[in-house]
Amino acid sequence: MLKELTPKQVQQRLHDGLPLTIIDVREAWELAICRLEGALHIPMDDIPDALERIPREGEVVIMCHSGMRSAQVAFWLTMQGFTNIYNMAGGIDRWSVEVDAKVPRY
Repeated sequence: MLKELTPKQVQQRLHDGLPLTIIDVREAWELAICRLEGALHIPMDDIPDALERIPREGEVVIMCHSGMRSAQVAFWLTMQGFTNIYNMAGGIDRWSVEVDAKVPRY
């Protein structure tokens, strides 16, 4: 089953200092528009070759623009045996609406 966190829940975890890794699976051109500080960029198509870069300890939040690609990646990682994976529901677009309006929408 796919586990999800809202952008506000992700922000709260970051604020609380919990061990959290955010992986942004968007393309480089999307990161040029907006990005979350500290997020690790691994484009969706590169995930299968980058498993060693994904921590197995602490929570790992997968994010994209709207939450669709990240949901696919989160599900796939769960099928690979990762138990600490969460999809950020609504992606960076929802982050912009609910958490930080300074993050440009596209």
